[in-house]
Amino acid sequence: MTLEQLEKRVKALEALANRVQVLEDIEEIKKLHTNYIYWLCNLQWDDMLSCFTENATTDIQGDRLRKGKKEIANLFHSVLAKRIKRSDGHFVAQPVISVNGNKAKGYWILYLFFSEPLVRWMQGRQECEYVKVDGKWKFSSMKFINPWPIQSSDKEVTHVTGK
Repeated sequence: MTLEQLEKRVKALEALANRVQVLEDIEEIKKLHTNYIYWLCNLQWDDMLSCFTENATTDIQGDRLRKGKKEIANLFHSVLAKRIKRSDGHFVAQPVISVNGNKAKGYWILYLFFSEPLVRWMQGRQECEYVKVDGKWKFSSMKFINPWPIQSSDKEVTHVTGK
């Protein structure tokens, strides 16, 4: 094997290692998000908080922008704790995640099912930014958009509803 052939193989292995790392990072981000929603359903506010960086931000369905873990903890304990019941159910689906080194961006569809006072559900879009801190992925930003999809014209509403 020539030196040139060996260098090509090394470059190919490095490229493959980078691709595998991105796939592993995407899987870790999916686990982070899935655990976050599990803890939301189980009313585990402090475990949810552990998913965020110290200087993270949240903007959840019209609530004001929250900056830092202290404000996010207040959101969980003072706002969500009053709205969410253990009998409710929530899940995320259809993740689209892109990784760039120790940072990533993604969006998910979040389905929320509420059992009280009337059974109802809603869907929205979660737009997130992530950062790897000490080898673990965390949320650096989370925004929940509802209603979603946003309908910007009567024509689109007519098309969506079939009327």
